[in-house]
Amino acid sequence: MTAVQPMSTAELVDRARALGPLVAEHSARGDRDRRLPDEVVSALTDAGLFDLSVPRALGGPELPVRGVIEVAAAVAESDGAAGWVTAIYNSCAWMAALFPDRAREEVFGGTGGRRVSGVVAGTAETAPVDGGYRVSGRWPYNSGSWHADWAVLGVPVTGDDGTVLDQALALVPTAACRVEDTWDVAGMRGTGSNTLVVDDVVVPLHRMFSVTGALRDDHVDGPGSPYRSAFLPYVSVVLTGPLLGLGRAALSLVTAKAHDKAIAYTTYERQADSVAFQLAVAQAATELDTAELHALRAADDVDAAAQRSEPLSPLVRARVRADISRCVECVLSAVDGLVSAHGAGSFATPNRLQRIWRDTGTAARHAVLAPALGYELYGKALLDVPNTTSPFV
Repeated sequence: MTAVQPMSTAELVDRARALGPLVAEHSARGDRDRRLPDEVVSALTDAGLFDLSVPRALGGPELPVRGVIEVAAAVAESDGAAGWVTAIYNSCAWMAALFPDRAREEVFGGTGGRRVSGVVAGTAETAPVDGGYRVSGRWPYNSGSWHADWAVLGVPVTGDDGTVLDQALALVPTAACRVEDTWDVAGMRGTGSNTLVVDDVVVPLHRMFSVTGALRDDHVDGPGSPYRSAFLPYVSVVLTGPLLGLGRAALSLVTAKAHDKAIAYTTYERQADSVAFQLAVAQAATELDTAELHALRAADDVDAAAQRSEPLSPLVRARVRADISRCVECVLSAVDGLVSAHGAGSFATPNRLQRIWRDTGTAARHAVLAPALGYELYGKALLDVPNTTSPFV
């Protein structure tokens, strides 16, 4: 048999952009219904855009994190929620690929679905049983909850006496879970980031993975593999992709309308003729360039270390968090500036710019993207001050 050549990042980005009209057409419905429309999920699935982190040995392209960011950004140019779910499904598929071969085969090698959602933090209980652990718990903010086939869920590992021995990820088929509809928010409504509930489900040992080990970079999968990437930097930097795409969409929308939209209470019949407007657009575009440069530098740091099969140094880990922080700040500032330049019409319900503004503001407040914490961690590293603030570096 002739081996199938995995698709490149550029080819997958082209696929994402080709689906742009369909994704954009259904974006308002996803926002209204608080879930991605089935048509969008099917199209992204069929195009392989949820399979970016699937191992090559199991038919996937095995993209590095930079590739996942670029594809998620391309999807988010048409709809922020769809871009966010693309980032989450691929990030969680990357986590699923860290599990033993038997679990990988169950998720990616069968004929069933292989969309993976997940939440590393949650409120859960476990008890050891023959061959595994009995798990119960609740995991809020489970993006893509309605369409996921599997979930990676953070759980404590306990002994017979209930003592917590470790922290782990449990890989659970969503057929064994239930979705509690709790996601009713201002932005990123279409992500369907509801609460996943597990009641008394036995998870076999091969579907348990030590997070503590991953934090020590114990998850070695061979030289040059993206599965050698530093765990926390990977799952943090991948979230910049949807923000980059939202920023590009805002800039594109505002510049496209600037030649036909007047500025009220002025003599300008076209916004494009106003020097003040020109300055605002240039500043926003430059901020978006800055955001992308920082996000991709962080991604390249993660990918380069994985290629060398080396852990990231503490300083580079902290700089990755700072790069993410700067990316978030720049996208927020650019979108706010573009909304102000575009005018009060930005907030009309039919105007997509108001949804971009809401989606950006919501996504940027994800806990691992918090700029102040990212800068604090980087400052401590630069000054050689012990980090007693957060293990999430």
